Amino acid sequence: MELALATAIGILTACGIYLLLRARSFDVILGLTFLSYATNLLIFAGGRLREGQAPVLRDGVAPTLAQHTDPLPQALVLTAIVIAFAMTAVSLVLAMRSRADNGSDHVDGHEEDPPAARTHDGEDGR
Repeated sequence: MELALATAIGILTACGIYLLLRARSFDVILGLTFLSYATNLLIFAGGRLREGQAPVLRDGVAPTLAQHTDPLPQALVLTAIVIAFAMTAVSLVLAMRSRADNGSDHVDGHEEDPPAARTHDGEDGR
């Protein structure tokens, strides 16, 4: 289980970093989302993976970590999910506004001319 979770965290992190380095704003937003998913899984894995154990104290069960799981990582992940959702919403609004103002969804605000639009002399084909 730990190997699968570590692999998922690594893949999400690699995809997030790759998408963050792209020139389109949608790719950057998707990369931030993947990085937030990887961070959530990392925080969740930090609380030890336990199946079938409650994070709250129950009557008749000894209050030790052997019978319960740590509730703090679960609370942190829930908070991180809310923060990531708000961050994604703000980023989408900024990207939509930038596209409306600049006419492009590039992070820099302008696109490079494609190689087919240039002539062999180095001048623009306009």
